[in-house]
Parts: sequence; C-alpha cells; structure tokens
Amino acid sequence: MAKNRSIILLSTSHACVDIYQGAVAALVPFFVAEHAYSYAAVSGIVLAASLLSSVAQPVFGLLTDRWAMPWLLPVSTILAGLGIALSGLSGSYALTLAFVAVSGVGVAAYHPESARVARLVSRGSHSAMGWFALGGNLGFAAAPLMVTAVAVLGGLRLSPLLMAPALAGSVLCLPVLRALRKPAPTASGIAVGSDDKASFVKLSLAVAFRSIAFVGLSTFIALYAQQRQDGSAGAGTAALFVLYLGGAVGSVLGGRLADRWDRVIVARWSYLLTIAAIAGIVFVPGPAMFLFVAATSVGMYVPFSLQVTLGQDYLPTRPGTASGITLGLTVSIGGLASPLIGGIADATSLQTALIPLISMPALSWLLFRTLPEPVTPTPISAESTVDLRRNTHSDARSFVKDPV
Repeated sequence: MAKNRSIILLSTSHACVDIYQGAVAALVPFFVAEHAYSYAAVSGIVLAASLLSSVAQPVFGLLTDRWAMPWLLPVSTILAGLGIALSGLSGSYALTLAFVAVSGVGVAAYHPESARVARLVSRGSHSAMGWFALGGNLGFAAAPLMVTAVAVLGGLRLSPLLMAPALAGSVLCLPVLRALRKPAPTASGIAVGSDDKASFVKLSLAVAFRSIAFVGLSTFIALYAQQRQDGSAGAGTAALFVLYLGGAVGSVLGGRLADRWDRVIVARWSYLLTIAAIAGIVFVPGPAMFLFVAATSVGMYVPFSLQVTLGQDYLPTRPGTASGITLGLTVSIGGLASPLIGGIADATSLQTALIPLISMPALSWLLFRTLPEPVTPTPISAESTVDLRRNTHSDARSFVKDPV
C-alpha cells in the first residue's frame, strides 16, 4: 500500500478515536442537566477518564514493545466508542463512571501501537507523522460539535449514535493492517541503536511543561477571552476554536519544517516563539489577543509529532513505551495542574493565574537546548539484505580459494 494512503487512513482513524477524548468533557453539561450530577461528580468523571487513559498508555506501550499487536487498533477504537455510547444510557453514577473508564482504556490502548504503526508505514517521514497527529487534533476539536448535535436531537438516550465514528475508524484500520502482513519491498526491518535514557527523561519533562501550558489555556481561555472582550460569550467560543484550529496547522507545519531542519532545532525555535505568544495572550488587550492565541497554538503543536518520533529515537529498543509516555503520561500532568491554576485564579485573578504559564514553554526551550538530534533508524531494504548475503557468500568463496 502506498505510504500516503496508509497515513491518510491512520490519520482518519486517529481522528475517530480522539473524538472520544474530547467527548467526555463535552458530555458534562448534559450529565448535569439530565442526571442531576453535581459539579464535583462530573469533575470526577473527567479526571478519572483523563488519568486512566494517560497512565494506562505507557502500560500498553510496554506490551507493544514485547509483542507487535496491530490488532489493537480496531479493537481499541471499538472499545473507546462503546464506553462513550453507553455512558448516557444509565442514571447510575457508578455505571457512568465505569463506561467512561472503558472508553479511556480504549483510547489508551490505541495510541502507543498506532504511533508505532504510523512510524513504520511512514518510513521515517516527519511530514507523514505530522499528518497522523493532525487527525487526532481534528477529532478532539470535532467532539463538542458531535456530542451537542446528538444531545440536542434527543438527549442522552441517543448516546449510542456516538458509536458511529468508532465503527468507521475500526474499518479504516483494516487495509493498513492487511498491508503490514505482506513483506515490504522497500523496508523489511528497522535498524535500532542503544537507548539514550537521559535525553528521553529531558524530553519527557519538556513535553510535561508544554502540557501544563496547553491544558491550562484550554481550560481557561474561553473565560479569559470573555473577561477581556467585555463579557462576550462568542469571544470565549472563538478563542477556544482558534486554539484548536491553530493546533491542526501546527501539526502539519512541524512535519514540513523537520524535513528541512533537525527536529530539536525546530522544537527549540517553536517554544521560544511560544513564550512571547502566551505573554501576548495574558497582557495584550483587545482583539489582538486572538492573534496571540493562534500563534500560541501553532507554536505548541509544531513540536507535537516531532516529540513522539524523538522519543522513539531516544528509546529505539522500546518505541511503544516512548510513545505511551510522550502521548499519555505527560499529558496527565497538565490535567493535574489545572486545579492549581483555578485555585490561584479564585484567590487573585484569572490573569494572575495565567502568568506562570509563560514560563512553561521557557522551561521546555531550556531542556531542548540540552538535547541532541538522534540518528533516525534507517529502514533496511530487502534488496540490500539480498545483496549483503550475496556479497557475504562471494567473500567466503574467495577466502576458500585464496586465503590471506
């Protein structure tokens, strides 16, 4: 199968899965309205789903490092959709929590293996991995629209309709999995080196700081935009939309830039620009704020897919573990920091609470200044393997005839 077609299918499948990451928060108002859950109760649902998915991803990464499990892609997609589809049918809080947890496990199982498969079929292309990441961004952004459309149509009793993306995503995986079973004419394996654990730890910290900034802005940007734009509800919605839309642009742009320059250099400059962009959000008044929101989103998403491949190259013997940590575990840190930002905002002001976020990309930039650009594993072609064997046999015959 052509590389571009495989990446398009995987990117679309990625979008179908990440719809269910965004769906949990989008369901919160409807849980409150129809099931009379308290704010504390729905906060527990969101936090449980986020933590379970984030912490479980490295576990699935460890498993996929020991055994290739491409079948996880369609199975985990179905699981992610099934949990959300059933979550609206029961008024029992325990059952709702359990169904959302099932969805979180499905999301967690999908990402490490899908990142490994995407890297394999992309043959190391940074642009292709950018397109793969783009699918997740679009899926996350589409979740509120899809959930609202279904709930307005008939309430939570129609939540089984939310299963549709999961069914589509699982089917889209199948052609890629069939292609993986066939021996590739251009790549029969991947040359791996030794693990650089110190660099991977630094990278993980940089990703965690980036997560704190992005999750913090995602949580409070709508409220802050309303405050800065004279209480306009439309301003809050527009700010959140721009934040997500800029991420889609940044994911693709990051891959393009990394095809010309080293990934570490691209990420370093992106974080440097993001420092100024977040400062603009916090301090610049008026409509210009939306330009800084867009710049912040692009700046934080340019390194997104690059960090996944960097992690895989720093831990070439454990790419699944690397993907699980860079995609999952570090994201939970951002979620844990949000209540702290909210507490500062309650005690002072929202603007004051957002000021520390300016330092997050600065810390990521400092860490990237210490990181080397790893050598990307080189695909070993089947033809090269055959030539190598022929040369080996030829050299052996020469040695027998004329030993030195």
